[in-house]
Amino acid sequence: MAAVMDRLPRRLTITMWDFSWYTMTMPGEPYHDLEKCFQEAVERGYNTIRICAMPYLLFTADGPRQGPLAFSNLGQVGIRTRWYNCKGGAVLDGHQHLLKLFALAREYDCYLILSSWEYQQSPSFLKTSELFEELLAISPKERFMALARSMDQLLYDVKAAGLADRIAYVELHNEIEFGRLTQVALEAGITDGRSSRLIQYTKPYVEEALRYLQEQHEDLLVTGCYTLNEPYSKDYLPGNGQVAHFHMYINGVLGQLMQETGIRNPAIAFPNGLVRSLLREDAPPFEQYMLPTGEEWRLHENPVGLKLLYLHDWCDPVKWDLYLYEHYAFHKHAMLQKVEERFAEAADWAADHRLPIVIGEGYVGYTPLLAQFEEGPVGKAIAEYAIRMGMELGFWGMVLCSNCAPHHPFWADVSWQQRWNSYIKQV
Repeated sequence: MAAVMDRLPRRLTITMWDFSWYTMTMPGEPYHDLEKCFQEAVERGYNTIRICAMPYLLFTADGPRQGPLAFSNLGQVGIRTRWYNCKGGAVLDGHQHLLKLFALAREYDCYLILSSWEYQQSPSFLKTSELFEELLAISPKERFMALARSMDQLLYDVKAAGLADRIAYVELHNEIEFGRLTQVALEAGITDGRSSRLIQYTKPYVEEALRYLQEQHEDLLVTGCYTLNEPYSKDYLPGNGQVAHFHMYINGVLGQLMQETGIRNPAIAFPNGLVRSLLREDAPPFEQYMLPTGEEWRLHENPVGLKLLYLHDWCDPVKWDLYLYEHYAFHKHAMLQKVEERFAEAADWAADHRLPIVIGEGYVGYTPLLAQFEEGPVGKAIAEYAIRMGMELGFWGMVLCSNCAPHHPFWADVSWQQRWNSYIKQV
């Protein structure tokens, strides 16, 4: 492990391109010119890009899948959201697109964190549902190893192209405790939904998958991916992860908005008075907001849900931000304290296990595309507080904010990203 770390940067400054780097490639979309994205990333001071490497979409356990990947959109749903707002219509040679990403990473001296969102959002943007149905047809107990075997084939393909030196590390899947990987717990009758319980129950399955990849690829770091949103014993985590990779979504004042609108509280009617007060004048009735007929599968068991997507699509972003500003003072202390406590807990656990620690996503939470709370003075102050705290604790890598990427407006704030990426590298 030490030999692997020696070839990697002393600090990782991370921009998260998730699955958008292949779902938003049409003319006029953020990733149409992939080289320009790399140029801009380096200009802003990033040296690491975190992606969905689409292992299952590109590889079976036996080798590459044949044929191109065709992408679509969600119709009227997601037009002013983050990540769901793709145009659709792209047809890609996925294998060549991945290798192009690796080649550009080498050209611009960047590294890649390889993950998967395939048991969460990424299949929702495929033109047809066959691969999505194939993923669901895998027994919940077998999904972890299915991902590992596909990722194994992907890694051998990258190695055959001579580009594996660009890999910072490999995650089995994004946020293992959220999404369809947790159906293995539901199948066993665990229905309370607490992330701690789901992390604990999925542990042996994750460990088996990590062990498989580590045995096949001793020259790479392989790990799991979890959030710090809620408190839980870190003993629930896999014992064989090689990077302590966490996400830190604070929510706080945003959580209050989610509760009071009824999005996170089923006891409250939706849409209610607060929801209506946040909407644009041209917002359609919620009853008319739906996926195209026959495409309901795109949001099947999606944890975001139509209520939240509707509010993101049709809120007035000024009214949304004003609500958060008006209520932030009540939550400020608790939000910053949450960063302190969760980071300290994670750092202690990582130190005990002699693992480098990375914060790969954060900080406030999921907000509408055109809202600017995270990009504004309060959101920046929260991000800066988290970055300073992470550096004080010796974290290996940090994301400046999940919204600092080519498909988010925050990308335009070049000087702020340059300043804080420079700070991370120099500490």
